[in-house]
Amino acid sequence: MRVGFIGLGNVGGKLSGSLLRNGIDLAVHDLDPTLVAGFVAKGATAGESPANLMQTCDAVITCLPSPAASDAVMQEMLPHVGPGKIWMEMSTTDEAEVKRLGGMVIDKGGAAVDCPVSGGCHRADTGNISIFAGCDRATFDQILPLLKQMGRRILHTGELGSASVLKVVTNFLATANLITCAEALVTCKAAGMDLNTAYEAIKISSGTSFVHETESQVILNGSRDISFTMDLVRKDIGLFQEVADRAGVPLEMNPLMIKIFEDGIARYGERELSPNIVRRLEDATGLDVRAPGFPPEMSDDEPEEPGYEVIPQGTDRAL
Repeated sequence: MRVGFIGLGNVGGKLSGSLLRNGIDLAVHDLDPTLVAGFVAKGATAGESPANLMQTCDAVITCLPSPAASDAVMQEMLPHVGPGKIWMEMSTTDEAEVKRLGGMVIDKGGAAVDCPVSGGCHRADTGNISIFAGCDRATFDQILPLLKQMGRRILHTGELGSASVLKVVTNFLATANLITCAEALVTCKAAGMDLNTAYEAIKISSGTSFVHETESQVILNGSRDISFTMDLVRKDIGLFQEVADRAGVPLEMNPLMIKIFEDGIARYGERELSPNIVRRLEDATGLDVRAPGFPPEMSDDEPEEPGYEVIPQGTDRAL
């Protein structure tokens, strides 16, 4: 299978790197020619355009910063979609939008999958990230070998659009964790706690989380670098709010979280690193929440292993 990959940013560059590292016949495209050149130097082919990739590849993956960007790329690719072509949307996007774009692909005889990832950029870099995939089962079985080259745990979530819903659900939870970690660390500092000790106390307690064990470390280091920015957080929790609104769920926490990040963007800029949401409380208290011995960025020390399908608990396939 020849694969095209559009979008070589923080996440896309790492996912496409896993494909190249594992010997996949890969063509790449990005608006930044230096990113493309870096992949060509490693053995990839430069795609002239999204249209060219859809013409010359069996599957085209998009990993882009917004639904609008995905739509623009799809409009270029769509004339060249037909039977045997697969579009794989790995961006974090809106359920309704991925269904709309995927419907266009299906109407022309192609197959469409929404397959966002979860687990942090550092795990995307090593192929140990989780991947959700929304599509019919036949298409899932066809692309599963490819997904296993990019991720460790692969979950078939159901029909097209289901993966995008679950992705924004998990990003909502991660954002809630980030805000509570920031509040906890600043409160520990204000209460006179040693922050190294406070970090370990939370880590070994019932209050720990993946976010604490990753983002709290870069908060305490002071770099606040998790390769994710405030505008992307605002987009993701906004998409979660839209899911809840369509389903008629009167959320209470998420609207407050949106206000918190809108305030962070107003203060520090939309491209500020997302863990720097802690600065709102640092500024309010005059405290500096840093401690020695923490890394400036996260790295994955798990060895790369073959991916596998996760079977949901309680289903017939789990028996």
